[in-house]
Amino acid sequence: MTVSNIIEVEEPDLENCNVKMKKEASELLGFSPQKDIVYNELLPYKDKLDDESNEILAQIKGNLGRAVQLREIWPGVLFWTRKLSTYIRLYGRKFNKEDHVLFVKLLYELVTIPKLEISLMQSFARLLITLLKKKELLSREDLELPWRPLYELQDRILYSKTEHLGLNWFPSSVEAVLKVLIKSCRPYFPESATQEMLDEWKPLMCPFDVTMQKAMGYFELFLPTTLPPELHDKGFKLWFDDLISLWVSVQNLPSWEVNLVSLFARLANDNIGYIDWDPYIPKIFTRILRSLNLPVGSSQMLVSRYLTNAYDISYVVIWISALLGGPSKQAQIQLSGLFNGIASFFHPSNHGRWLMKLMKLLQRLPASVVKRLHRERYRTPTWLTPIPESHLLSEQDITDFVESIKQPVLLAMFSKTGSLDAAQALQNLALLRPELVIPPVLEKTYPAMETLIEPHQLTATLSCMIGVARSLVAGGQRFPEGPKHMLPLLMRALPGVDPNDFSKCMITFQFLATFVTLVPLVDCSSAVHSRNGLTQVEKELCSASAEFEHFVLQFVDRCFALIDTSTLEQTREEMETEKMTHLESLVELGLSSTFSTILTQCSMEIFQVALDKVFNFATTNIFETHVAGRMVADMCRATTKCHPAEALKLFLPHCCNAILQIAANEEVLNEEELDKELMWNLQLLSEVVRVDGDQLLLYRSQLVQILQLTLHLKCKQGYSLACKLLYHILRSTSLIYPREYCSVPGGIQQHTDTYLPIQDWGRPGELWNLEIQWHVPSTEETEFVFYLLNLLLKPELQRLQKHTEGQQDISRDDILQSLSIVHNCLLGASSLLPPLHGEPVPQLINSMVQLYETKVYTGVDYDLSRENYREEICKAIRPLLNHTLEHSEDDIKSLFSIIKIINDLLHFKGSHKHEFDTRWKSFNLIKKSMENKLHGSKRHIRALLIDRVMLQHELRNLTMEGCSYRSVHQDLINDLLRLSTSRYSQVRSRAQNVLFTALGTYNFCCRDMIPVVLKYLDPERTNVTQQQFKGALYCLLGNHSGICLANLQYWDCIALTWPALVRSGMSPSMSLEKTSIVRLFDDLADKIHRQYETISVNFSIPESCVEIAVKMLKSSSPEPNPGAASEQEELEGRKRQEQKNKEAMQKYEKLVVDLLDCLHDRNIPWKFEQLAIGFLSLMLRDDLPLPSPAVLFFVESLNHDSLLVRNVAISAVAGILKQLKRPHKKVAVSPYDISELKTSLQSRDGKAVVSLLMGDRPDNQWLQYDSRRLPHSQRDWDECCFIEKTHWGYSTWPRKLMLYAPLEEQPKQGQTREEMNESEQIIYDHFSDQLFIDQFIQYLSLEDRKGKDKFSPRRFCLFKGLFRNFDEAFLPLLKPHMERLVADSHESPQRCVAEIVSGLIRGSKHWSYSKVEKLWALLCPLLRKALSNITIETYTDWGTCIATACESRDPRKLHWLFEMLMESPVTGEGGSFVDACRLYVLQGGLAQQEWRVPELLHRLLQYLEPKLTQVYKNVRERIGSVLTYIFMIDVNLPHTQPTTSPRIVEFTERVLARLKPLTEGEEEIQNHIVEENMEGDQDERTQAIKLLKTVLKWLMTSAGRSFSSSVPEQLRLLPLLFKIAPVENDDSYDEMKTDAKTCLSLMSQGLLYSEQIPQVLGALEEISRSSSWHARYTILTYLQIMVFYNLFTFLSDAKAVCDVRALVLRLLEDEQLEVREMAATTLSGFLQCNFLSIDEPMQAHFESLSKTRLPKRKRRELGSVVDTIPSADLVRRHAGVLGLSACILSSPYDVPTWMPQILMDLSAHLNDTQPIEMTVKKTLSDFRRTHHDNWQEHKQKFTDDQLLVLTDLLVSPCYYA
Repeated sequence: MTVSNIIEVEEPDLENCNVKMKKEASELLGFSPQKDIVYNELLPYKDKLDDESNEILAQIKGNLGRAVQLREIWPGVLFWTRKLSTYIRLYGRKFNKEDHVLFVKLLYELVTIPKLEISLMQSFARLLITLLKKKELLSREDLELPWRPLYELQDRILYSKTEHLGLNWFPSSVEAVLKVLIKSCRPYFPESATQEMLDEWKPLMCPFDVTMQKAMGYFELFLPTTLPPELHDKGFKLWFDDLISLWVSVQNLPSWEVNLVSLFARLANDNIGYIDWDPYIPKIFTRILRSLNLPVGSSQMLVSRYLTNAYDISYVVIWISALLGGPSKQAQIQLSGLFNGIASFFHPSNHGRWLMKLMKLLQRLPASVVKRLHRERYRTPTWLTPIPESHLLSEQDITDFVESIKQPVLLAMFSKTGSLDAAQALQNLALLRPELVIPPVLEKTYPAMETLIEPHQLTATLSCMIGVARSLVAGGQRFPEGPKHMLPLLMRALPGVDPNDFSKCMITFQFLATFVTLVPLVDCSSAVHSRNGLTQVEKELCSASAEFEHFVLQFVDRCFALIDTSTLEQTREEMETEKMTHLESLVELGLSSTFSTILTQCSMEIFQVALDKVFNFATTNIFETHVAGRMVADMCRATTKCHPAEALKLFLPHCCNAILQIAANEEVLNEEELDKELMWNLQLLSEVVRVDGDQLLLYRSQLVQILQLTLHLKCKQGYSLACKLLYHILRSTSLIYPREYCSVPGGIQQHTDTYLPIQDWGRPGELWNLEIQWHVPSTEETEFVFYLLNLLLKPELQRLQKHTEGQQDISRDDILQSLSIVHNCLLGASSLLPPLHGEPVPQLINSMVQLYETKVYTGVDYDLSRENYREEICKAIRPLLNHTLEHSEDDIKSLFSIIKIINDLLHFKGSHKHEFDTRWKSFNLIKKSMENKLHGSKRHIRALLIDRVMLQHELRNLTMEGCSYRSVHQDLINDLLRLSTSRYSQVRSRAQNVLFTALGTYNFCCRDMIPVVLKYLDPERTNVTQQQFKGALYCLLGNHSGICLANLQYWDCIALTWPALVRSGMSPSMSLEKTSIVRLFDDLADKIHRQYETISVNFSIPESCVEIAVKMLKSSSPEPNPGAASEQEELEGRKRQEQKNKEAMQKYEKLVVDLLDCLHDRNIPWKFEQLAIGFLSLMLRDDLPLPSPAVLFFVESLNHDSLLVRNVAISAVAGILKQLKRPHKKVAVSPYDISELKTSLQSRDGKAVVSLLMGDRPDNQWLQYDSRRLPHSQRDWDECCFIEKTHWGYSTWPRKLMLYAPLEEQPKQGQTREEMNESEQIIYDHFSDQLFIDQFIQYLSLEDRKGKDKFSPRRFCLFKGLFRNFDEAFLPLLKPHMERLVADSHESPQRCVAEIVSGLIRGSKHWSYSKVEKLWALLCPLLRKALSNITIETYTDWGTCIATACESRDPRKLHWLFEMLMESPVTGEGGSFVDACRLYVLQGGLAQQEWRVPELLHRLLQYLEPKLTQVYKNVRERIGSVLTYIFMIDVNLPHTQPTTSPRIVEFTERVLARLKPLTEGEEEIQNHIVEENMEGDQDERTQAIKLLKTVLKWLMTSAGRSFSSSVPEQLRLLPLLFKIAPVENDDSYDEMKTDAKTCLSLMSQGLLYSEQIPQVLGALEEISRSSSWHARYTILTYLQIMVFYNLFTFLSDAKAVCDVRALVLRLLEDEQLEVREMAATTLSGFLQCNFLSIDEPMQAHFESLSKTRLPKRKRRELGSVVDTIPSADLVRRHAGVLGLSACILSSPYDVPTWMPQILMDLSAHLNDTQPIEMTVKKTLSDFRRTHHDNWQEHKQKFTDDQLLVLTDLLVSPCYYA
């Protein structure tokens, strides 16, 4: 019975027992859990868990509900939500559906509280994500969540209006958390959501604006795609057509295209079978191929945005795997095409930045297909829509898929990036089709195991074999011969255990361990005779299994050899370290784990033989204890762990006797250097006792005797080994752990008549049938543990106590020895010792709900009648610590030991957190490398499942968060703090790490510790040493993962720490000379600035939240405990909450005042002044104005001497001005009620029906700039309805548009000083003060960093704020400065005035008409002057200035500016440079206005057209760029009206007319103009050449920027470009030629629509007949790139393929040699990417051509001129040979069936005339080079005769000729 049958039979059983267990569970629990963690059921103490979890859940429901009801968001709600996430970690979702829904709703309400502090929001969001993670548990019927609150949250945080001004501080992680949160809530949005979202975000879809990115981002995140089929009309059908047609028509990869791809991928995956993708499939695959950015052709230029905006492979993979299957099989055909096209890129000899993407594609795609297949065939059906029958993957589909991807994966095995990706791909492919994938991998593996010279090959193949191990061993119907390879593989892998090659050794260990875990090593060869009815395969396996014993013994020998070469004497000189190196410890780990795996899987007979062998090896040699000794001891430990009884019989008596014999001699005990034999036996003994405790009890007397003898050895190494022995004995007897990890429950047995071990090969463990053998400490064992503690620990503690009390003086070494024994006893027995007890520390925090710790039962009932040694150790260690610190502070080693003991007293219950983390990680790694994703449902091997149960036990053991903080903890933490500020830096840093762990464990203990730490920083205290000062600072800084005390996000904490940090600058122990202290303060400041998040001053909980909490308190099963709060309590809760908000305000204000006090202190060092200013700047917020003393401080600091302070002040004042901004009233208007819109519609016969279209429509025409209707008077200005944001109206109008109310309803302008508040008065007074302004402007016009300065947005915000809040109040004072600065052409003054001007223009947004008019009267002359003084340093600043000024402004408001800029951009007055700069500035302004200034664009184009023939390069480039922006609006997007802005078609017509002289002439176009402006004698031709240069610049810039390439227009310019583009790379720099080449390269990479292909091919066809061979040559390079970058679009059009083929074959017979050769290269490229195929007709065509007879050579006289023009016959013959050569070169890495024949044909031409001979030689040498690597394989494809000819050819003398 093969495995797959077994699987099919087992599945229903599994279901049944699941159902049964669920039933039982729900009876015990009183409810049926949603989904609990099954591993809890397998723990030895599972009976107690239901009561425990019910109790905890009742507490969580009760207290969480109460906390919300009492409005106590902190600490109550936060504390209990954390408890809920711990509960989920321990028990899974062990609550009923009703509770689940209530938890989700409650947390959703909490997350979306409007003013919630971000840290709380993130904490709630993470829990909500966990609750929603398994979406199959809650269907849409159970739960509906609104989408708008999430959108408002996302909008508030991601597109915050105040964050850039420093009024809000968000953590960097918030974006990712929000994304996942929305993703988790998405399936539950109501059915009306899609339409509402479209209404909300469609108006933002203006492709020229940043809002497009915003809209697409929102669509990608929010649009629900999991609606059931009957609701599709309310779901994706509303938007699919629009968005897909938009995607299809966008050609130049804008940044938002990636969002669309991810949206479509998700849509396709969620609705397989409900959308017809077929029409789009060639387009999809073409774009995927382009997105890989593969290099093609020789002269390809990469466009940078193609790299930055490329698709994310993970979405691509989901999309592809969702398209597979279905009736048309279209996607599979294209996918095969894709892999055929890019297969050669996977070859290991190719390398580049694109490789990572290709590997990722290979690795993820099979995984994605497996995931889909699992969903179709094995997943339990859920409420999510199932895939319809018609679109399920058929067997054929799977085979086709595996076939298509197999070749690339096999190539990728040896890739330069390592074989991991390939191994993961193979693992998944082997699940689908083992028979297709595993044989080729085996073919590569066997030879790799034989060769010694290519270790890379071995490591690569082995890691791939590990991936397919399970599929190989299990065999199954598809691949029954799989298991037969098992033994040969194991035997051949053994030589890999090689001491000289580390990586080979490690991968071999991994390989052996993986395979052996799957197979019980039992010799069943006798079953062949004793049993009947075995299949052939089973018989073979039985006979083969006789080899197992041989294998195990050989492995053991190999290990011994490895150990012999790793002894310390061999690997190191005497002098070096004795510790293991990192590599050695890895080998040790690999060796011991592999060995124990092998022994675990052995039958008893084989084990016995191995045991004897190991025992002899260990006892006949004596090893040094550092390297080899550790390895041997590990092997011995592995043997005893497997079968303790048998192995201990040998080892224990032997070791004990040896030790006793040597130690019988008294002197030995006091030797400094111990006898080697004694050391080795002690080491061996300490390892072999790591076995089941009950086995050790048999030898207890011997063990106790040895311990008493050796624990007090003089030699440190000796007593450390004895301590280790003690530790292992205690652990073995006191812990809970599984006894065995064998792959078959009940251990490996011999074969019987009914049982054949072979049937267990590769068998997965069954969760409900694991039969774990637990070791649970028995009473005898517990007795023994306490006996040992009384015997060994007690005397040590008494000894230490006497020492502290001064009764008996002990040497340092002895103290260290005692501490070592104490520590090991504590570590060994701690799971039986109850935790420390003590009174809780009172008054840290007041809360109205109980905050108690969760007690988790871990299988130990503490015996409270015995002594609690944890308390005893604590009582002994604390006085010792005091004593040591007082009398011998330099006894560092003892202090280290004490620190460790304190750590374990506090936290250790049998497992360490860091060990648990590494085990969890390695568990996940092994699980990944061996899991079966196809069948799912936890079908792991048994050992893994047992490991996971053990991890669950350890997780419970480590659950410690939220422990009560008791007085005993307080004492220990104070001790740690003392150590953290002690004298020696090593002691400090170790103590600090332990301290940080402790601070993170106990509730609210940080509040207790902060004042204690701050005492060390107090400037009043004179007795603090520098070490204490540094230690205290480190304690505040925290470590990278833990808490940072200096920055706890609570007002009461930072109100203490920040001022204390600043004041510590006056402390006597602070010295700025010490760099370490300076660096510490820098780190602190840096960490606080990085981690600070705005702390809330408002902690309210809305009513909607309370309603859900009340519902939760009424729910049953389990009943919430405690119940709901009384009305009395609720009132009290509200009171407290108001009180809390008040206190928060007061603390905020107090902190600001404290910081200001520090700053006003004259003695404060500058470093700390800056620190304080930094802290103060974090105090700006958007919901509270800054107190006025701080405003005064910042305004005064604008003129501070230090640049750093000035910059902070500028940012701060800009923020303060934003706080003081008076709100402008807005009203919501329906767009169709605006009078201007109505008039604009009436003038167009009132057609408002076009609202479906985007672009320039009658109803948005009134928004556009029209010089006839500009507001030139107060009345016009008031009537004009200004719409500031550029995107409104381009797409669709929103339902409600927010407009500003009329002027009379807005706040009053021109306030007098009396009407202002205090802060405003401060600013007003300073900026009205002539001296202040003079000084301020002087500072602003200084240079900061030479040559690095740029236009500063901060300063712009400052000026914008000033002019917005105070109108023109400060203009009179600033005006003279501005005039002076404009006249100064230096860089800094110009920048300063540019910043003021842009701030002024943007700040005047709400000024009245008269003020604006005056303003422009002042600004226009200023700007004119500035533009005439512009220089190379300042033109970018002026560009930024104008662009910033025009951003989000109605163009009609700025008409003065535009008219001034349009006056005459290109005058030629100030020289070409000034012209270019003016164009730049103008372009900055117009680009911001996008589609709203068609009239200006027309005027500009009209103005520029005559000037296109510019001589100067810089002006040409600028004009090219301006043209790009002018035509940017002419896009080819769906549903878009033709634009009223300038159009490319009309422009191209005009340009072509002017280029006539060039297009008509035949002669070559030379760039022969002398660059001087000679007016008269320039003929048309020269003019045309100049024009062409400008046009080239335009084509180059627009390639990267516009959305769609205007292909038809470009085609008309193509002939010209082909004519100019150079063929060879000549050194002489010719601008025009290089530009033409660049243009061609960029155009050839463009994405083509299918309807454009015939046009392009037509144009190319025409040019290929031109007389210039340059043009014909360049066509071929163009064609290569164009076809590859549009591969599938071409392939879907048969006529196009024929045309391309005909074109290439025609050019193959060109009279020019270069063209012929290029045609051959192109042809071989097309063949290689499978665009064309080598079919009979083509082969025949080439053969007939190559047989063209050549005319006899006429005998010429020597020295006569050789006739250069080849005869037509020679050309044809050469074409044939080139064709054949192209065929051969098209498959560089393999030998297809047709190749040998073609090679023979070619060889016949070896002696033809040149150039044929050259071609043949080159082809043969290339063939040899590329096929050399795998020649052994390739040889098989040729017959013997052919091989003879070939060998002759490849090494014949002519080859070297």
